[in-house]
Amino acid sequence: MFRKLFAEFFGTFWLVFAVLGTALMAAGFPDVGVGWFGVATAAGLAVLTMAYAVGGISGGHFNPAVSLGLAIANRFAWKDLIPYWVAQVIGAAVAALVVYVIVSSKTGYVPGGNFAANGYGEHSPDGYSMLAGLIAEIVLTGMFVLVILGSTSTAAPAGFAPLAIGLALLVVHLIGIPVTNASVNPARSIAAALFASPETGAWGQIWLFIAGPLVGGALGGVIWRYVLAPGESPAGIGQTR
Repeated sequence: MFRKLFAEFFGTFWLVFAVLGTALMAAGFPDVGVGWFGVATAAGLAVLTMAYAVGGISGGHFNPAVSLGLAIANRFAWKDLIPYWVAQVIGAAVAALVVYVIVSSKTGYVPGGNFAANGYGEHSPDGYSMLAGLIAEIVLTGMFVLVILGSTSTAAPAGFAPLAIGLALLVVHLIGIPVTNASVNPARSIAAALFASPETGAWGQIWLFIAGPLVGGALGGVIWRYVLAPGESPAGIGQTR
């Protein structure tokens, strides 16, 4: 368990560091900024690389909503859920701290800003409502969890799961960034809110980016377990009975 928790810590650290680092240091860089597509690509590549690096140790969740979905789908032990959540949130917070230290050390740095936090309404990148944000977070997280469950089933080609998962997260961010700045991960949202300025309202809206992904992850797990792969067990992934 010690190794699993450290794997989740480092995996979540790398994912959040990639997302926040790209959003704050590379997305809007004059003339050569990578933009939203660059942030989405960074998220996908980060989860892909860590899934290959430490997925064999911890399962490569890096996201409380994913851990919940996998537990509901009978792919993950319920007794390990809270320890995984703690490791993931700490990993995300440490990543945000490192990004903050780097960004705040820049010449001419001016305190303030939303630190790439998630938001809806006036805090949505393109002005989407609370309802739109909640629906987007639930649907995107649910589909992401379904991709994870399907690509790691024994019915899927062996060795390609990280590619499918990374590409799915890239698509999730392409859709979600204009709506909510793309959470689908409560640990990522909490980490960004820790360093966002109070006037951005990040903490006042954090509930949606905890509840939405968790509901979406749970729905993904339910759909997989009872609709797509009923009777699946950790010892017989991809089989039905």
